[in-house]
Amino acid sequence: MPWFEDPLHFLTSAPAMVRESSSLDYFTEDDATAQLFRQARGSEQAEAVDLPWLDVERAFFVAVNENAGDDVAIAFDYRTDPADPRVVASDFWTAPGRCSWREVAPTFSALVVAFDL
Repeated sequence: MPWFEDPLHFLTSAPAMVRESSSLDYFTEDDATAQLFRQARGSEQAEAVDLPWLDVERAFFVAVNENAGDDVAIAFDYRTDPADPRVVASDFWTAPGRCSWREVAPTFSALVVAFDL
């Protein structure tokens, strides 16, 4: 992800992923915050939520900011495939002042192949 400027902490346990992903609900409670982070609840929208927005009901964090206040993350995005989710990441650098969610890989399995894992 060439746009990333801040270090990430990869979450290594399911409880850590659940804990960190709970912030997705928090960021959609306030409209101004939801707009800043481009996060929405798909079930509350008339049209499908797609990139550069994140549907918080269909996403799960797998990496978060290492430094407090950086507000960066990588997430599995289950809107595309419930068995092999798209991988997306936050981007505050390309268009400063507002987050955009960008595709890192079309599927998790494609990411594994790209990194030769």
